[in-house]
Amino acid sequence: MLRHLSIRDFVIVDVLDLELDTGFTVFSGETGAGKSILIDALALALGARGDGAVVRTGAARADISAEFDAPAGAAAWLIEQALEQPARGRADAASSAAQAPPHAVPQTILLRRVIDAGSGRSRAFINGTPATLGQLRELGEMLVDIHGQHAHQLLMRADAQRTLFDTHAGLVALAAQVHQAWQAWRATRAATEAAHQREREIQLEREQLAWQVAELDRLAPQPGEWEEVGNEHRRLSHAASLIDGVRMARDALSESDDALVGRVASITQRLQALAEIDEGLKDALAALEPAQIQLQEAAYSLSHYAQRLDLDPQRLAEVEGRLDALHTASRKFRIAPESLGDALGERRARLTALDAEADLDALNAAEHRAAEAYGTVARTLSAARQGAAATLSTAVTAGMQELSMAGGSFEVALLPLDTGGAHGLEQIEFRVAGHPGVPRRPLSKVASGGELARISLALAVIASSASPTPTLIFDEVDTGIGGAVAEVVGRLLHQLGQIRQVLCVTHLPQVAARGDSHLRVAKAPRSDGAEGTADTVSTVSRISAQARVEEIARMLGGIAITPTSRRHAREMLTT
Repeated sequence: MLRHLSIRDFVIVDVLDLELDTGFTVFSGETGAGKSILIDALALALGARGDGAVVRTGAARADISAEFDAPAGAAAWLIEQALEQPARGRADAASSAAQAPPHAVPQTILLRRVIDAGSGRSRAFINGTPATLGQLRELGEMLVDIHGQHAHQLLMRADAQRTLFDTHAGLVALAAQVHQAWQAWRATRAATEAAHQREREIQLEREQLAWQVAELDRLAPQPGEWEEVGNEHRRLSHAASLIDGVRMARDALSESDDALVGRVASITQRLQALAEIDEGLKDALAALEPAQIQLQEAAYSLSHYAQRLDLDPQRLAEVEGRLDALHTASRKFRIAPESLGDALGERRARLTALDAEADLDALNAAEHRAAEAYGTVARTLSAARQGAAATLSTAVTAGMQELSMAGGSFEVALLPLDTGGAHGLEQIEFRVAGHPGVPRRPLSKVASGGELARISLALAVIASSASPTPTLIFDEVDTGIGGAVAEVVGRLLHQLGQIRQVLCVTHLPQVAARGDSHLRVAKAPRSDGAEGTADTVSTVSRISAQARVEEIARMLGGIAITPTSRRHAREMLTT
């Protein structure tokens, strides 16, 4: 349940710290006092969208925090998301980790939302740890269920009726599976239809690719081959020049009578003898000795290269032929010669894909399997909906009798679809008969505003009583009703408060009188003594028993509170 709500600089609320109780709590106040603003603030803490416009004028940021008792499902989710413990410093965290048992179940949950006025940037926190809005919304759905003041208008839409019904019946997860199976079936069906439509086009492309792959297979280009063959061609075509140059260099180094290796060796030997006389020659000697070794190494390398080098006209012709074949293929297929090997791999892969796309039997089989998978899960959903529809129809019909619609009836109609759809094998339609003896017709066509509000409220109460969500909020859902019906609504919400925490924003004294706790929301101008300016702020106060009589009397009689309205207020509070 919601234990504490803290609001700073939100719309017309400057500072608010609100402790909340179990049971049925009502919020009342003049129109425009800011009752729904409190719900909007809580919605932001639960992950609703917001921007800088919600920040109170003159403030830098809005800051909203909500503290909850942790229900079992939410506690498990927090542990899974590693958000069960408040964020601390490294030393505190290490100490806590050493003392606390692993996966300790969190007792409370603290949600916080901060929105900057200038940038509109929003930050979210769960137990003091930064979190995403998605995480905030996912956790919020486990903690609070908000029924807005315009919920009855949504009932006019078919998708809203389906969502409400599946949520009440606990079929949301199964409906999601049906939607996924439908999408998979539709994707395979689209692929099959496209293959049939493109059959001739695919065949032509396959024939062209098969010819290209066959041509390239015969050529068998290898990765890096163009550069390798080019290098070999340059070497073979200049073999004579290479032979002459290598021989000349080798002779100059080691083969001629006046070879450099011999001359340097002679000079080194002479300096070695002279260095015995004067050590000043050792530096020159030290430079000559490695030069002698390097010249000898160069001579050996040239000799080895010369042994492998030979004129080979036949190999040159082969290499020239290979270069010509690669170049011809490059022009034919309009591919750079160095990319021929990669092009062959790409065409093989594309040909394989086209073979699969052209395999209509395989595509038809895949579509059939997807259709069967969809049918299986959709039929399971339909069977579950049949039982849930009868249960909800009976419950809402009973609720209508309590809400002064005697003899009226409600039905969840499951209208079969010829081929099924994304949401199952049937369309959900709420039907109602407002009076006995008249046939049920679609809710959107026959219900008046007052009837629609009462039916919506009955659905909300019935659906909420079946929901595991610990906190339920009703934001002026009693709009459009009054009199005896309002008394019934107050009693229903009070009964619901016995098993859930119920918070209700209301204008009806019959509903407010049924609350276990009563909070009054007021709006008043506030003067800024420093600059002489004034702004308007909203406050919330828990009212005493006597003040509650005055508030109920105000709700009954308007501006002028008479002894008669006070007497009626006392009677409502004591009955």
